[in-house]
Amino acid sequence: MADPLGTADPLGMADPLGTAPPPVYPVAPHAELPLQSPHGPAWLRSPVVLGRTVAILLGAVAVADVVAVWADLALLDVSDRLAGGDWSAALEHDSDRADGLVALAGVLQTLTYVATIVVFLVWFHRVRVNAEVFDPFGHRKKRGWAIGGWFVPVVNLWFPRRIAIDCWDASSPWEKPRSHALVNTWWTLWLLSLFAGEAGDRAYLRAEEIEEYRLAARQMLFADSLEIVAAVFAALFVLALTRMQDDRARRGPREPEPVAV
Repeated sequence: MADPLGTADPLGMADPLGTAPPPVYPVAPHAELPLQSPHGPAWLRSPVVLGRTVAILLGAVAVADVVAVWADLALLDVSDRLAGGDWSAALEHDSDRADGLVALAGVLQTLTYVATIVVFLVWFHRVRVNAEVFDPFGHRKKRGWAIGGWFVPVVNLWFPRRIAIDCWDASSPWEKPRSHALVNTWWTLWLLSLFAGEAGDRAYLRAEEIEEYRLAARQMLFADSLEIVAAVFAALFVLALTRMQDDRARRGPREPEPVAV
């Protein structure tokens, strides 16, 4: 039996880069053959299951960050008590507990981040190729940058956003293009959380004195709190772009403009 929306392979892992002819939307006439865009053949493939999976994984990231915030608060409490001269056995117990929470949060964050990154990249490449079907000439970066752009130093600070904007514009409704506010908010929060997290981790690893641990705990608390907000806006961006592409595909090609006589 045919599988028009590609649900037999919900994550698209059998062909993550979309190089083989995929199933098509049954109500989208413009998806019945590969479009010869300037970047190569482009097939329209459903991003729905992938998009929802990414959103769920981003929720898991947010949960891991909540655990990290809990650990940061425990670490900050221990640091404040140490600075105040509390050297009791209870403090030693709480200190061991705080260290354990920090380690647990680190493991949870690593696992959820890695899983999310893998599925997000598959989804991001898919919506990039889909966007070529909607608008073959509206893309300033080649489709390979949808994955490579995240890993190349320096350019990873703006290439992914540029690709996301192009996909957003190509997927927006014809009659009312969508604002870039959500894309820009997501990207700004992502960069801020990235730099804040790096600063907090380095401060914690370098800390030796009580005041250094207190400062590191505050930095980590700020970074992990910011990452929760960034994960929420990332999920909103993923779901919005997925929904736009799905709606655009189901509506089919744009009706031609009437010719004045």
